Formats: sequence, structure tokens, C-alpha cells
Amino acid sequence: MMHGGPWWGMMQERPAGAPKIDRQTARRVLGYARPYAGMIAVMTLVILVTSVIELAPPLFARDLIDHALPDRDVGRLSLLAVGMIVVPLLSALIGTLQRWLSARAGEGIIYDLRCQMFDHLQRMSLRFFTRSKTGELMSRFTNDVVGAQNAVTGTLVSVVTNVLTLASTLVVMLSIEWRLTLAALLVLPGLYLPARRAARILRDISREGMELNSRMNGQLNETLNVSGALLVKVFGRQEREREQFKRNAAGVRDIGVKRAIVGRWFFVAIGLVSSVGSAVLFWAGGYLVITGALSVGTIVAFISYLARLYQPLVGLSNIQVELAQSLVSFERVFEYLDLPVEIQDAPNAIHLERVRGRVTFEHVSFSYLEGEAVGAGVAGLNGAGHPSAMGALLRNTGAEALLVAQPGRRWALEDVSFEVTPGQLVALVGPSGAGKTTISYLLPRLYEPQQGCILLDGHDLRALSQATLAEHIGLVTQETYVFHDTVRANLLYAKPDASEADLIEACRAANIHHAIAALPQGYDTVVGERGYRLSGGEKQRIALARVILKNPSVLVLDEATSSLDSESEALIQQALDKLFVGRTSIVIAHRLSTVLAADKILVLENGKVVEQGNHYALVSAGGLYARLYETQFRGLEKGRRAAEADQEQNASHG
Repeated sequence: MMHGGPWWGMMQERPAGAPKIDRQTARRVLGYARPYAGMIAVMTLVILVTSVIELAPPLFARDLIDHALPDRDVGRLSLLAVGMIVVPLLSALIGTLQRWLSARAGEGIIYDLRCQMFDHLQRMSLRFFTRSKTGELMSRFTNDVVGAQNAVTGTLVSVVTNVLTLASTLVVMLSIEWRLTLAALLVLPGLYLPARRAARILRDISREGMELNSRMNGQLNETLNVSGALLVKVFGRQEREREQFKRNAAGVRDIGVKRAIVGRWFFVAIGLVSSVGSAVLFWAGGYLVITGALSVGTIVAFISYLARLYQPLVGLSNIQVELAQSLVSFERVFEYLDLPVEIQDAPNAIHLERVRGRVTFEHVSFSYLEGEAVGAGVAGLNGAGHPSAMGALLRNTGAEALLVAQPGRRWALEDVSFEVTPGQLVALVGPSGAGKTTISYLLPRLYEPQQGCILLDGHDLRALSQATLAEHIGLVTQETYVFHDTVRANLLYAKPDASEADLIEACRAANIHHAIAALPQGYDTVVGERGYRLSGGEKQRIALARVILKNPSVLVLDEATSSLDSESEALIQQALDKLFVGRTSIVIAHRLSTVLAADKILVLENGKVVEQGNHYALVSAGGLYARLYETQFRGLEKGRRAAEADQEQNASHG
């Protein structure tokens, strides 16, 4: 487990005085170009050839004026005309090769960057995803990576092209008339100063624009998925969301206008400086022609080269602006790549081929406040230099929300110890916020305890590979999630090499096969966003079929059946009875039948195991479990029986 301080502080918006892009960032960006160095070298050579070829037309014009026309040489005139066709044709063909090379290198670099970022985020703990907005993550993969791509395919090529064009043009201009060349270069300070000022302003504008885009994308992602759209409609908050989106979109609009105006003033300043340089050169060149020091053809060629001189000079002065904007995108991507991976395999992690299923919690304490900040509490957070971290810290998960509601409580679990022998069924019961879901997250190592250890078959989870835990521990959460894909694809996610017979057998065991077979395309029916084409009971049974197909040695289950109709509940209960056989099962119990069938009941309150034993012993003890039994389990059972009686009565009347 890596502890680099409260990493979520790194993801907060930077203050206005954020550090400038330094050489280390630039070197890191260039590191991504190293695998494509050969391709970039060929591209540079191609650009050089193009730059040299494009020097010919002004020389053709000088020869036309000074020789072909005065000498009435038709043959020379014809050759010059052919040259004026051949040069742009060659330039276009070579330019196409150069564009292919730059695109191939640029797209390859972005591919590497995007894959590295996806791989890194896949290895982040659940804590990261509970504190991140999906829309902001998507923005990093789309807007920011595209901005980084522009730095490679646009800015890098622009630098190389402008440098080579400038160097080749200067060589020819100096060979023609060195005094005029030096006069043309007097405007360089006037080109550099506006660029430096604009780069500083546009860099800040670019970062602000990306933050605003992320905010807008975050709202789109939250409100345009099925769950978000349903919530908006149910509470009639369309107008509120429209106004919020207008504010977010207006921010994006306004920052775009600001960027355009700053860019426009920059180019106005550059254009004015270039005009001054051209005017000086026109006067000096004209004076030299009048005094007979230069031929007319020479000054015409020189004026043509002047455009080729100022264009790359302006381009290079603008590079600072482009680079500042483009590297902001790399910065934002690097922010994610630099986040420490909280849960990692040990260097010598053990992989278990077989697991018996003995689970042991030894003095486990866990808090959703991260790492070392827990030991010192809130004061520790402030002392670490993040006085505002608490406001941005605890979001999205129910367990974390409970900690916010109970500011005096640091621990979601505190000094919890228990053992589950292979094949046992253990029921977790307790009031809301007692720590039941936290146990279900710690066992598959979605989170890491700050104190104590969790053992599987005598091995500390931190000594086992994460692949071992994923292979041998099955987790079915209260909120069943299915991908927007076919039923078959969702089931095979548990075991990609499962046969058709395995698939059907698992679905029969979960009492869902007949329901799937009745769908329009059977197992190849697309279930829709988050499975909204399926009922709640069907989704839960698909989740059970998925874990049956996986066939784990240890099952962790949040038994969410209270909202289902009695028929779906009965089908799920039958599936669970089969699922519990022959494996260690830890169930967050909501049904009296599960509690009664449990070999051991763990009663949790305020993050502590306050009672454990079987149903009859705990009822006799008259403690918390006895009260829960009277107020929760027995009441639910009476409600179910009444509902079943009503259904039977309605059926008989029908």
C-alpha cells in the first residue's frame, strides 16, 4: 500500500498562481516521443527537403526579371514556367508524406498515453472512483488527450518546419544581400515580447477552459444516463438542470470568447510589427535599386523571401503560446498518471490455485478517511496542509455519508475480529451504517484496512495477488450492475471461456433461464443502459447466475430482496439456497430465512461486532439482535406473509 499523503488534494482545482510548465514536464512529454524517434527523424528530413525546394520560386522570379525578359530568351522563359509547376507539385507530394509521418507518430504517442492512463485508472482503488466524477474522467480521455495530441501533431511539426524554413531562407537571403537581411531581423524583439505576454495569459485561459469543460461534461454524464434522467423526471427538476447546464455552457462560451480575443490581439501586434519590418525593407531595398546597388529582380526575390522569413518568425514566436496551451493538456493527464495506486500486489505476491475458504478478521479497523490521516483525525488532515480537504473528501458512498453525519466517529470498523470456517454461512446484521457493507468491501480488497489484517486460508490478503482474490472471491452488491450489452456478454464477463452448457446451467441454477429464453433474442438480447430493459428481480438473478458461473470459493452477498415482489423473491431465495452449498458465504442479511439458516450471525453496531452466535442464542441473550429481530426481521416476515396472502386472495377472486 502506497501512502503519498491525501492524494485527493492533488485533484482539486489549482489556484490562480499555479506553477508554470517547467523543463521536467517538457522532458516527460518528449519521453513519449522516444519510441517514434526514427519516424520523427525521417519527418524532419522530409521537411528539410520541402523547405529547400520551396526556395526556388523567388529565384525563378529574379531570373525572369533580370535575364529571361531583357534577353528575350523564350527557352529560358519556358524552363522557368515548367519550374513554377514542378516545385509546388513536388512540395505537395513530399508534404503528403510528411503529414502521414507526423500523424502516425502523433496518433501513436496519444495511443500510448491513453492506454497508460486507462491501465493506471483500472488499478486505482474503489476510494478513487467514489470521489471522482465520471464526466471529469471522460474529459481527461477526450478533451485533454486531444489537446495533448495537438501538441505532438501540430506544435512539434510547426517548430521543426519553422526552424528549417527560417534557416534555409536566411542562408539564401544572406547570400543575396546581407545588409537587407540584418535590417529585416531588427523586428525580432517586437515579435518576441507580445508572444511572451500572450503565452502567459492563454495558458491560464486554457486551464480554466478545460476545468469548465470538465464541469459541463460531468453534468452531462450524471443527467443523461438512465438513472440520472429518471431522477430528474421523478422530482421534476428539468428546469433546474437546464439552468445549471446553461451556467456551465455559458462559462465554456465566455472562456472561448476570451481566448479568441486574446489570440486576436496577439496576431494584431505581430502583424503590426511585421508591417513595420516590411516597410523598412521596402524603403531600403528601393533606395538600393535607385542608386544602382541592386537589380530589380534581386529586390523582387528578396521581398518574396521576406514573407518566408517573417512567417516562420511569427510561427516560432507563437510556439510559446501554442506550447503553453498544449502542455496544459499533458499536465492534466499527468495529474491522474501521478496519483499513487493505493492497493498493489506485493513484489512476491502469492497466487493460490485452490482456496478452502477460511476467512479471518484480526483486530481490523478501517476508516473512509484515508491512510495516515485517520490516526490524527480531522486535525491530521488540516496539519497535512489540506484544511479544506474535509469538504471535498467524503462523497458518493453511503458509508462515507454516514461518517459525515457523525463527525465524532472516525472508524467505519473498529477492532473487528471474527473467523469463518470453510463452508460456513455467516449473516451480518445491524442497523444502517453499522459497517456491514464495509466488511463486504474489505474482503475482496476493494479497500485496505488501516489497522489489523484479514486472512484467507491463513494468508494475509496483502500477501496474495489481486488476481487470486478476484478468482476465488465472488461479490454480489446490493446495486446490481449490468453493461449495455447482451445478456450473454454480461454473463460471460465472469468466465469468458464458459461453454453454452455452462451458461445455461448457471442460469437454471439462478432461476433466470426461462426468463432469458423468453426475451426477443434470448441470450443475445441487449439489456439496455444499466439493464433497464430488465426487472429488478431479473437483474439480481442475472447477477447470481454470473457469480454461479464464476464458481468462487468465497461468496460475499448483499441480500437485497426487500423491494422485490414475492415471486421474484422466492426465485432468488431458491437460487441462493443452491449458491450457498459447498462454499463460504458472508451475507448482509435482510431476510429472516437467511438469518435462521446462518451457521453464525455477526451483529454490528457503530463499526463494532457487539454480538455473535446463532439465532436462538442471540434471541435468548436479549441484546441488540433480539431487538432487531422484533423490530426488523419479524416485521418484514409478517409483511411478506400478508402480501402473499393478498396475492393468493386476489388470484382466487380472479
